[in-house]
Amino acid sequence: MPGVRINDRPCLGQGRVTSAAGAEIAVLLMAYGSPRHPEEIEAYYTHVRRGKAPPADLLDELVGRYAAIGGVSPLVERTEAQATALQSALDTRAPGELRVVLGYKHASPFIEDAVEGIVLGGVRRIVGLVLAPHHSAYSVGQYLERAAARAATLDPSVGFLGIERWHLEPAYLDFLAGAVRARLGELPARTKVLFTAHSLPQRIVADGDTYPDQLRQTAQAVATTLGLGLEGAGWDVAWQSAGRTPEPWIGPDVTEVLRHLAGSGAADGVLVCPCGFVSDHLEILYDLDIEAQARAGELGLAFARTEVVNDDGAVMGALAERVLATVLTTSAD
Repeated sequence: MPGVRINDRPCLGQGRVTSAAGAEIAVLLMAYGSPRHPEEIEAYYTHVRRGKAPPADLLDELVGRYAAIGGVSPLVERTEAQATALQSALDTRAPGELRVVLGYKHASPFIEDAVEGIVLGGVRRIVGLVLAPHHSAYSVGQYLERAAARAATLDPSVGFLGIERWHLEPAYLDFLAGAVRARLGELPARTKVLFTAHSLPQRIVADGDTYPDQLRQTAQAVATTLGLGLEGAGWDVAWQSAGRTPEPWIGPDVTEVLRHLAGSGAADGVLVCPCGFVSDHLEILYDLDIEAQARAGELGLAFARTEVVNDDGAVMGALAERVLATVLTTSAD
């Protein structure tokens, strides 16, 4: 969409994440957030737990997990790179028209603070985009609701529109297919591909949430492209990183699937494609690269996992196209 003009106005010139102050539309790019330094872990964990301080044993465990991957997660650094890539893609297509602003669910700048900065800066149109392909009312829905509510409180005239899901975005599916193809050749012929996402409480299914269906749609699309065969044969869906709460979470957990595959002799290797995640962070670098890989080794299974999107140019460009399509659609209404 090179050279596009929003509302038939002249373009405003090149902008960047920190310098496109003249843009009339903000793209609120949202992500989970992460501590930037080890000393921030306790405050971060307390925020995740809705203000309830974590017990010492759980805090020690989390600190240990971060230590195992180098002290802290690279999530913030990766998210900032994604924001820069998205801004660059937007600047190429609609120079100076849109400004990307980051907001985090559990770290500073928080979603509400980002929205406040946008509104106080005079911007009256916001497009919300969450760095998670699959929508759930429990996850992506909460990000969008928080942003929309804050904008409405500050100024009811502010237009807010959220992009709810992009789990079948062609560029994203192409990335996943290429990532799976790149690693399969390193593994035994009898390798099962497991497509994973972050587990959520089981009660969302009873509420009719389509999050699990979306994950399966993503997995099926990639499996069809690669000729992986039927679900349950060449590929399957698994879940990971369930929360520490008494209620049941969606399963089976990826480690349970590993035990089943080893016990049944159904596979000699496993390739995990964490398609529910789009950047390197704790749930990738520890839960998969350390914990799941160790479990696979104990069970005698070859193990690998695919790369994640991070700031891939094709995917960020496709998201920029989605943002612009959203803006143009609402402008025409």
